Amino acid sequence: MATVSIRAARREPWLQAAKTIIAAVASWFVCVAIFPEQAPIFGAIAALLCVQPNVSQSLAKGVERVVGVVAGVAVSYAALLIFGSPGWLFILAIVLSVVLGWTLRMTSPSTNQIVITSMLVLALGGQDPAYALGRIVETLIGAAIGIMINASIVAPLKTNPAHIGVRSLGYNASLCLDRLAEALSTVQSRDWLDAMLTEVRTLMVTRDNARDLMGAAHESLSLNPRGGRHRDQLTEDIALMRRLSPIVTQLSGMTRALHDNYTESLLDDPTLHGLAEECRRAAHDLRRISQVREELQTLDTPVTSELPALTSPFAIIRPNPTHWILIGSLMEDLRRIREGIVEMSKDSDTAHS
Repeated sequence: MATVSIRAARREPWLQAAKTIIAAVASWFVCVAIFPEQAPIFGAIAALLCVQPNVSQSLAKGVERVVGVVAGVAVSYAALLIFGSPGWLFILAIVLSVVLGWTLRMTSPSTNQIVITSMLVLALGGQDPAYALGRIVETLIGAAIGIMINASIVAPLKTNPAHIGVRSLGYNASLCLDRLAEALSTVQSRDWLDAMLTEVRTLMVTRDNARDLMGAAHESLSLNPRGGRHRDQLTEDIALMRRLSPIVTQLSGMTRALHDNYTESLLDDPTLHGLAEECRRAAHDLRRISQVREELQTLDTPVTSELPALTSPFAIIRPNPTHWILIGSLMEDLRRIREGIVEMSKDSDTAHS
């Protein structure tokens, strides 16, 4: 059963609400000065819609709004010229607007914009060609004001949440590696192993959230006048995310394999203690590489960058006759994790050189 909620997961910044108000009010007064005989409804609506979370979305919404208004005015004016003004003209305008949007393969919001515009024009005086042209100009003015205000008054950036998100992903991955090290070095209960598996499943969700944050950050930099100094950091975070993603997948495979095949006799193999030590070293390296920028550090992102890297190659001298498949699988995933960490370390050194 679908759930309905009118509340967002988190409140938008107060500055975004203030910019929306400024854009709508400014558009209203500018349009009134140009078209004093009409209430500038189209201009105010365009300005409201164009104050989006980032400048790129503002431009896209502005184009969508203008195209919808032009098409809606055209539909309503053509319907008036051909059929006059009978009572059923509104129904015809709805049908024609939807058909036009479908024919042009427009998005649902754009098609709805055509429908709404055509109905407003018919209701407010579309018989006059000057009125129809004025509403197009009014929409252009409102969209331009909304975009300019959104870009000029502290244009929104999403790079800090993305930076914290991807670095926290690396830190949480290091905790999962520490969990693996504990399971490989000391006997653990089934409940403890279940908790270990739950933790790595949560890490997969964290990875998806980090990807969303990276996408939002990339969008926020598009056409953003404040974006210049933030692009290098985002490029570094994207590279880190690209390396971290397969490591999370390999961690999930290691945890699942160990969870499903765990026995106390497994720990009798001395190889496991070496694997545990390498997991600890890999965890240490992930914490070092995933260091959050100093000005963004919190209790959840502790400082570890002053410590050196410890990860080193590891080899199995004698295969275990009973658990050799599991140990071999863990070894291969750990090798891939180590390769990823080495590449991340190189990327980090290159970025800061």
